[in-house]
Amino acid sequence: MNLSDAHRRLLLVCGVLLLGCQPNTERATELHLGTASLGGAFYPVGQSASNLVTKYAEGLSMLPVVSAGAIQNPRLVHSAEIDVGITNAYMAWLGYNGDAPYGETLGIQALGTIHPSILHMVTLKGSPITDFEQLRGKRVAVGPAGGGTYGFLERLLEVHDMSIDEITPSYLSYTDGFTQLGDGNVDAALALAGYPTSAVMQALATQDLAFIELSDEILEQVRIRYPYYTRGTLPKEVYRLDEDVTVIGVNNMLVVRQDMPEEQVFQIAQAIYGNMDEFGRNNAIARQIDPLQSLDLAIPLHPGSARFFADLESRTGPRSESRGISD
Repeated sequence: MNLSDAHRRLLLVCGVLLLGCQPNTERATELHLGTASLGGAFYPVGQSASNLVTKYAEGLSMLPVVSAGAIQNPRLVHSAEIDVGITNAYMAWLGYNGDAPYGETLGIQALGTIHPSILHMVTLKGSPITDFEQLRGKRVAVGPAGGGTYGFLERLLEVHDMSIDEITPSYLSYTDGFTQLGDGNVDAALALAGYPTSAVMQALATQDLAFIELSDEILEQVRIRYPYYTRGTLPKEVYRLDEDVTVIGVNNMLVVRQDMPEEQVFQIAQAIYGNMDEFGRNNAIARQIDPLQSLDLAIPLHPGSARFFADLESRTGPRSESRGISD
């Protein structure tokens, strides 16, 4: 799949913004990092990670690219249309093993972990929609076609014995989807993203919001069928809610091609995960990242990353037992 003209224009804008403020641009090898639609957490995290690579990786520069997100990025990495992609643990596992929706074994390996994402299922406060089954017959912003949100939605429809035909989906970026929610043009908006995510915060500036929660029974069914999904608690303070919300989500990761040179991958990993204080200062969601969880991912680490994280563990001690948003 070729990058769209809009994506190429965005690349150009990003390049202009970065030019002159980063030390590694001269004669550097330019790499592209696939993120997701604007308004979610993937793009700003990818932008901050790209800046670190451009600043610290010897002989490399990196630009973030808008893409359809977690489902598309492993394909784009495999086909060499991008060099690094953000995806989630489940999509990475499916791609690595050649399972649907990919249909072929993708030549990808893990670069490292990033923040967890939760499935935001949001309505306006006071909406009669309080559980997932009440989405039947409703207008729902489901994220961009081919994105991770839609893949998650398919699995929730399955465990509820529902089909996509029972809702009216709108395939919109997170920003557009939550704008449409605030304007009353959709009844609910979904976003698989880290928290707080900018699209939700923008909607919260003008509207009070409510989350659609899943029952304990449904949560357990999803986790049995799809063990790479996680369950956790969203603190009420994040989105000015009345109480904490039980959420389902997934841990995210960066992937690269298996044939990317080992030293190049080492440089990228060192630039990102060797500068976590700066990463966290530039992006609040990056503060949720535990770099050493990269040693326990759904697919194998690239040898360049494995070398970096083995060295990091030897210097800092064993990794935390914490896993993303899991209780």
